[in-house]
Amino acid sequence: QVQLVESGGGLVQAGGSLRLSCAASGLTFRSQTMGWFRQAPGKEREFVGCNTWSGGWSGGSITYYADSAKGRFTISRDNAKNTVYLQMNNLTPEDTAVYYCAATSATRAVLSTKAYDYWGQGTQVTVSS
Repeated sequence: QVQLVESGGGLVQAGGSLRLSCAASGLTFRSQTMGWFRQAPGKEREFVGCNTWSGGWSGGSITYYADSAKGRFTISRDNAKNTVYLQMNNLTPEDTAVYYCAATSATRAVLSTKAYDYWGQGTQVTVSS
């Protein structure tokens, strides 16, 4: 049974930082593209970033970010711990959302929610002004 468990969310002031973690089990983590998405109230779930696994079409791992995340957010992964991280710096109230991690064996079209097979339950991030 595949499980993705996010942690690290919370309340932070604008300009602050948070690091989200996503612990995976029940899958071959090193062969998974791991993505982060978020969903604010009344809005669709949107792509934040992802890290592809190294066995895909490119021959190496690639990290993609949404424009809103570039320069502020960093994705990293520890294959030994089956964990992916999302370091978020310089947070703004517009970053307030439930953040989800997701996993897929695909390495193409991975900016879309449709590419992902497994999802975590989400963790709330609230940024106050």
